[in-house]
Formats: sequence, structure tokens, C-alpha cells
Amino acid sequence: MKTVGLRKNDERTGRKAGAASSAAAVTAGAEGHHTRAAIVQLLLEEGPITATAIGNKLGLAPAGVRRHLDALIDSGQARASRSAPWQQKGRGRPAKQYQLTATGRGKLGHAYDDLAGAAIRQLGEIGGDQAITDFARKRARTIVAGIEPVGEHTPETTEAKAEEIAEAFTDAGFAATTRKVGTGVQICQHHCPVAHVAEEFPQLCAAELEAFRDLLGTHVQRLATIANGDCACTTHVPLLVLPITTSKAAPQTAAQPATVRTNDSGRSAE
Repeated sequence: MKTVGLRKNDERTGRKAGAASSAAAVTAGAEGHHTRAAIVQLLLEEGPITATAIGNKLGLAPAGVRRHLDALIDSGQARASRSAPWQQKGRGRPAKQYQLTATGRGKLGHAYDDLAGAAIRQLGEIGGDQAITDFARKRARTIVAGIEPVGEHTPETTEAKAEEIAEAFTDAGFAATTRKVGTGVQICQHHCPVAHVAEEFPQLCAAELEAFRDLLGTHVQRLATIANGDCACTTHVPLLVLPITTSKAAPQTAAQPATVRTNDSGRSAE
């Protein structure tokens, strides 16, 4: 009887251990999913970014970060490239930088794309191209509603206004940031919730650029757009601008975009 009892206990112990192992596997899977999602979010908002930087921000071991990055690369959702020479700190081989691909961004979802596209097409049939342009302008103005145009033009005020615009677009789902590049600042929209619609209706992108110009009071230049297949929408804003004048002898001048490429199109140096 004791032997039988021991066997029953062993069987129960085995079942309990098996159940515990299954629960642990489920927990590990959930944690892995959340970690992968956090890494994808960093690639979206701050890419190109190194594995070391990701680990530092999320408190993860380098091996764990690279395992997730390798999985994202294998699935076509991310890609790696070497840092540009100017980005390298210290000696040694340039570190790899990682960023999302168009496939990776596509998995984030583009809500109501089909419905929005159909609605705008119908709007065009009723009111023509001007109706679509007016709609795009109203949409852009709605995103930046409450932001006052820049007053006195100084590098500090222009940069601050660019940051204010980026915050408004982030609130609208564009994951926008700003960064200083040479004598200018760039507004980078790392995600576009209407990218597929903007591919068909470029008026949406044009209206955003127009809103930037109106608020910043200076010439701005689009360097890249997600709708055109780039990894981010990047707009260059010069910080050094002379007052606009009607005199032909003193034309308006503006700083040109930096010649050193960063991730202006979402692509780091290969």
C-alpha cells in the first residue's frame, strides 16, 4: 500500500510539475510578447538605434535584445545597418543600428484605411480636387489647433515651435520627434496612421507641410515621406533665416539641409 501511495504521489507531483511548467511557459511567452512590443516601439520612435541603447532603455540583457531583433529581422519587420562614421563613439568597428521596415510599420495597423480612401474618393467625385485639398488643409489645421505661429524668429523660438508641432502630431498618432541637424532642426514623423491613404492622395502630405510653413513662418523642406516608401516623414526646418524682404538686392536666404545624412528617410548608412 505504501508503494502504491508513493506512486500516486509521484504521479500527482508529476502532474503538478507539468502544470507549473506550462504556466511558466505561458508567462514567459506573455513577457516575451510585451518585450518584443516594447522593442518595436523603440525602433519606431527612435530608430535607427543600437541594441545596446535598446537594452539600456528597457533594462534588458544584450543577448535578449539581439534575440528579439534577430526574430524581427527574420520576419522582415526590421533591418540592421552599420552606424555612419560620425555616429561612432570611440574606436572599433561601427555598431549596428536597427530600425523598422515598411513591413514592420505595416503590422502596427492603419485603421479605417479602406473607409477613409473611399470617402475621399467620393468627396473628389462630388467636389473635385479642390474639395480634397480643402479637406486635407482642414485636417492638418485640426491637428495643430491651438498652436500660435512663431513670433520673433530666432533659432531658439523656431526650434521650440518645431517641438510644439511634433508634440501635436504625436498626439494625433504620428510618433513625431525633433532633432538638431547642422544649422537646422528636423521634424521626424516615425509613423503615419493614414500612410496608405496618403499614397493615393498626396494632398494630405502637402497640407501638413503647408501647416508647418504657416506656423514656423519660414521655408521648410520635406526630405522623405512614408507614403513614398521611406521609413519616416522628415521635414527640414532652417534655424537661420533672414527677414523676408521685397528688395531684389536682399533676397530671403535660408540654411540648407545638412549634407551629412542621418535617418532623414529612416535609413541609416548601409
